[in-house]
Amino acid sequence: MLVKDVMKRPVITIGPEATLHEAHRLMWEKGIRHLPVVDARGELVGILTDRDIRLATSNLRENPLPCDAKVYEVMTRPVLTADPLDPVEDAARLMREEKIGCLPVLEGKDLVGILTGIDLLDALIVLTGATRPAGRIEVLLPDRPGELTRLTAFFAEKKINIHSVLTYPVADDRVMNVLRVETLEVRPLAEELRARGFEVVWPPEKPWSR
Repeated sequence: MLVKDVMKRPVITIGPEATLHEAHRLMWEKGIRHLPVVDARGELVGILTDRDIRLATSNLRENPLPCDAKVYEVMTRPVLTADPLDPVEDAARLMREEKIGCLPVLEGKDLVGILTGIDLLDALIVLTGATRPAGRIEVLLPDRPGELTRLTAFFAEKKINIHSVLTYPVADDRVMNVLRVETLEVRPLAEELRARGFEVVWPPEKPWSR
């Protein structure tokens, strides 16, 4: 999945000479928290968030700015951006590393979209197959070639479609595999997988207890 698949467009923007009051009102009217700032040529010159406005005008500051202060006085620059063809996981990693809530999306110098944390959550829901009715199975596999093939062959043998597979390492030599499959009857499948030597984490063999 690429950034272009989940970004919002068209993008609501504001000019650097607008007031903080105007920016806040625009955010409230549109139900958004991030405003890319573009100059008269339409080029991205900054980013303004609702948090920026709150911090700039807070009475807890030694010298709070008035509401008629200009956007350029508060906006963040330079702006971290994404490309429409960036993998969505790369954009998510950048946002997490930099602790930012959005990435304007540029194609050359053109602002073509904006990616926010909510968009990333939407992408996660789609990537995990959670938009479709399905059962969920977690299987811990050795981290070596052929193990995932062996697991998916089991479901092919049962003629059960796999909607999605997510994997992540849990140790140097083992990988957790989270599968969403086209059946809600996952406990019998889990029992048969265990009988074949697979380490099934979910559904659990016994009820969880402290």
